[in-house]
Amino acid sequence: MIPFKKLELAQRERFNSYLYEAGKQACEYSFTNLFLWGRQKAAEVDGFLLLQSQFDRKSVYPFPVGQGDLKMALDAIIHDASVRGIPCCLAAMTEQDCQLTEQLYPGKFRFYSDRNSFDYIYAIDDLADLRGRKFQKKRNHLNRFEQEHPNVEILPLDESTRVAAFLLAEQWYQNRCAAEPSRDFHLEQLALHRAFAFWQQLGMEGVVLMENGQAMAFAMGSRLNGDTFDIHFEKALDIYDGAYAAVNRGFARYLREKYPEVKWLNREDDLGIEGLRKAKLSYCPDHMVEKYWARLWEEEDDH
Repeated sequence: MIPFKKLELAQRERFNSYLYEAGKQACEYSFTNLFLWGRQKAAEVDGFLLLQSQFDRKSVYPFPVGQGDLKMALDAIIHDASVRGIPCCLAAMTEQDCQLTEQLYPGKFRFYSDRNSFDYIYAIDDLADLRGRKFQKKRNHLNRFEQEHPNVEILPLDESTRVAAFLLAEQWYQNRCAAEPSRDFHLEQLALHRAFAFWQQLGMEGVVLMENGQAMAFAMGSRLNGDTFDIHFEKALDIYDGAYAAVNRGFARYLREKYPEVKWLNREDDLGIEGLRKAKLSYCPDHMVEKYWARLWEEEDDH
């Protein structure tokens, strides 16, 4: 059995050495996401970082990252699932990961596309500048917002603005839970609380949209790898039409100036939510991180 243990903040630098070197753009390979969301566990085995993720009481194994014998790492996962008496499900796989797995275990796994978990990847220059005809509506929207709010400022999310951003988030959840009582925001709210609580330890950064001392919107994220930054949370009050567009552009500009080596922004998945998918597509992603999952095909599955 793999000696999985709950992630600890002290492991961030060491685990990031695996995650950065892998160069994956999927948000599942962000230490910050792993720490914030769900019941995540990890172990180092023979040069690989192995992960076990639990959501909705279901366990999956994100595809391992590291250097060495991949089959040995996958064998360890298959054995671990067998000992625990759970299905062996590999997650957050690229098409190449699927091909490698099929080569190592011909006919043993069944592979499935997971469109709802595809990540949206944007060129940072696109979101910072909004140039060209494809962004004409966005520019018009922002122009109206700036005319209506001439005193708006984009400020770093730091000790002086964090309380205002936190209170905005609490108001956002209150409003959204009232508007959508069938949706469960508990896990997301818990993850956001943890982001605020462990801000510095997680290497979080963000910006706040402020007007006359009042927070209108905020965005926050962390480094995913050498050239990609992951946007974890973005919230704005609905009464400020255009605030989402303003904070989105403002954060892109902030990151581009501070980290000129960052070329891509990962705004994560849409969870299959129609409105969220429409909003993310409207920003014209450069590409998607297509994800697949695989399940070990047991003999009893044929009956």
